Amino acid sequence: MTNLTMLQPRERVRQDGEAIAAIYRNLGAPMAEQMVARALGELALAMAGIAAQVRAHELADLSRQLKKLQRMAEGLGMVSLSAIAADVRDCLDRGDGTSFSAVWARLLRVAERSLASEHGFADLSG
Repeated sequence: MTNLTMLQPRERVRQDGEAIAAIYRNLGAPMAEQMVARALGELALAMAGIAAQVRAHELADLSRQLKKLQRMAEGLGMVSLSAIAADVRDCLDRGDGTSFSAVWARLLRVAERSLASEHGFADLSG
C-alpha cells in the first residue's frame, strides 16, 4: 500500500507597512482609514474579476488586469501579492501554461492571506 501525503503549501506574505504609514501621515487617520478600506475593497474586487476571467479561460485582457492588480497591491505595500501578480503576467506572456497554473495557484493563496482581516493593515494606523 502506498502512502500519500497531501501537500498544503503555505505562503509567507510580505507587507511593507511604510506604504500605509505614508498614507496615514499624508491624509490623517480618518481619511486614510476610508481610503485604505476603499483601496482594499477595490483590490479584492479586481482579484475576484481576474479569478472569474481565469475560470472562464478569457485570457485576452488578463495581462492588463494583472498589471492593474500589481500596481494596486504595490500601492498598499502588499509586496508578495504585487510580485506574484508580476510572475503570473510573465507566465501568461510567455505562453507557459504549466507555470501559469502553478503561479496562479500561488497568487490565489497569497491574495487570500493578504486580504484576510487578520493579515490586513487595520492595526498599522498607530
